Amino acid sequence: MTLLYCIVLVLLCVVGSGSATLFEGTDYGGIPLWINRLIGEPSVLSIQGRMDRAWFRANNPQACPQQCDCPIQWPTALYCDHRGLAEIPDPLPERTQYLFLQGNNISSLSSSYLANITGLRWLILDHNQLESNTLDQAFLRNQTQLYYFFANHNHLRSVPSELPVGLRQLRLAHNQISSISPETLQKLHNLTVLLLQGNRLKTISKGDLKGLVNLNLLDLSDNLFSSVPRHLPPSVQQLYLSNNSLSGLDEDSFEGFLQLKYLRLSHCGLKSHVINPQIFNVSSLVELDLSYNKLTTVPTVPTSLQYLYLEANKIQGFNLTSFCREVGPMSYSRMKILRLDGNKMTHLQLPPDWVFCLRVLQSLYI
Repeated sequence: MTLLYCIVLVLLCVVGSGSATLFEGTDYGGIPLWINRLIGEPSVLSIQGRMDRAWFRANNPQACPQQCDCPIQWPTALYCDHRGLAEIPDPLPERTQYLFLQGNNISSLSSSYLANITGLRWLILDHNQLESNTLDQAFLRNQTQLYYFFANHNHLRSVPSELPVGLRQLRLAHNQISSISPETLQKLHNLTVLLLQGNRLKTISKGDLKGLVNLNLLDLSDNLFSSVPRHLPPSVQQLYLSNNSLSGLDEDSFEGFLQLKYLRLSHCGLKSHVINPQIFNVSSLVELDLSYNKLTTVPTVPTSLQYLYLEANKIQGFNLTSFCREVGPMSYSRMKILRLDGNKMTHLQLPPDWVFCLRVLQSLYI
């Protein structure tokens, strides 16, 4: 039994270290990227160093550009990532549906290179040198089956204006985008993920995001907002606004968000006296991140909240009514994780009856 345990432990260590190697340096805009293997979609990870390119090229009957890898098990996928390419390989096979071009030096996207491809589903161009005026809008518009378009870490100054209407995920994090044209996103009714963190946005106008009726995740972190932008789609369930210099939160800052579950407001310079006392008392909230601000008190949160991050603030006391308006057999907080570490308080300041309110708490950091 001891020997068996050692073998299992060694295997776990090997698997763990291998996974770390595969994911090292991978960035697809700050959130995980899931691909459904059950419907035959390929892995998004680079296959460099994971297979013998010469063997696959010798045994693959289909044409494959010299700058790319074409795995037999994913005949519609082309891995041309991290090759130092200055332009897209030409010609590309007509069968191409998944095109991975991240980590190159590509400065333009022209329809002339991709004219023979009509069934493109994934196009990943992260970490290249793309600029707005070198992005062929006609090519994007004609890709009617394109569902995922990623151009994180480029030099785009605006959101592409001719995106296909069937697009589901648009990831443009860490560019130089300062505004959104009202007509750009209006027809993207199927879009569920929009990543715009790390840009230069200051405001969202009324018509900018109109039409995004199914948007689930909106990341506006690390921009130049001084207040919570108005006119955001009410369908949003995950709203990320961290690393913006917010002057305060009014009573209607999150008005209309009936499905909001995850709200991140860390590193925003927020102070308790500029926050409406009931702003976070939203019954749909599951997770709230207010870490690394300048709060001196714990804000009122709904009893349904499960995860609250308040570390690295200036909180000096623990008010139980922030979590429970009353305590009884059915009246208690559903909080699972509460972080108060890095504040100006200790365990000794907890009221003696806190365990009756936070009775399902799994982890408390203080």
